[in-house]
Amino acid sequence: MKIICIGRNYSAHISELKNEKPTEPVIFLKPDTSILLKKQPFFIPDFSNDVHYEVEVLVKINRVGKYIEEQYAHKYYNEIGLGIDFTARDLQQNLKDKGLPWEKAKGFDGAAVIGEKWIDKKSISDLNNINFSLIKNNQPVQTGNTGDMLWKIDEIISYVSKYFTLKIGDIIFTGTPEGVGKVEVNDVLTGLIEEKQLFSIQVK
Repeated sequence: MKIICIGRNYSAHISELKNEKPTEPVIFLKPDTSILLKKQPFFIPDFSNDVHYEVEVLVKINRVGKYIEEQYAHKYYNEIGLGIDFTARDLQQNLKDKGLPWEKAKGFDGAAVIGEKWIDKKSISDLNNINFSLIKNNQPVQTGNTGDMLWKIDEIISYVSKYFTLKIGDIIFTGTPEGVGKVEVNDVLTGLIEEKQLFSIQVK
């Protein structure tokens, strides 16, 4: 399986990190070894002093596809989920400053939280109006709505499939809204779509 991530897909998040607004989707990959194992805590790696949480809506691919037209993209997924793209921000910035790839900052072990629960998209009235949030120690730190995406889910699937053949089980992280921040030992991070909890993890 592949984990395909979309960066800079919410304007407010672009602004908070002082990045340039892209003219097309920003794509990066995480290896399958980055998936945080079920019921395991997230351990802050010793190579970073500034790991950030980034909550994101997920899409699970259910058909093989290549060069998918946007109008048919809806046929390639049935479920919507929620996860966290953990980012070693200090390491990422250092690599970006040198013009180097930043997979080490995004693809390290445990850097991809994939909620155990998934939601049938048929139960969602409007995929472009999904409210989601991240709660840190009982306080909301990120709230987003898929209506604020620069590129919507079907646009993302169509665009990504130009470059990578999508396979059954592939997961797309669709980008994070504003409010990203540093995690600390003993934090508890809980993710919700609307009022439904899809994951809760501890930080060690």
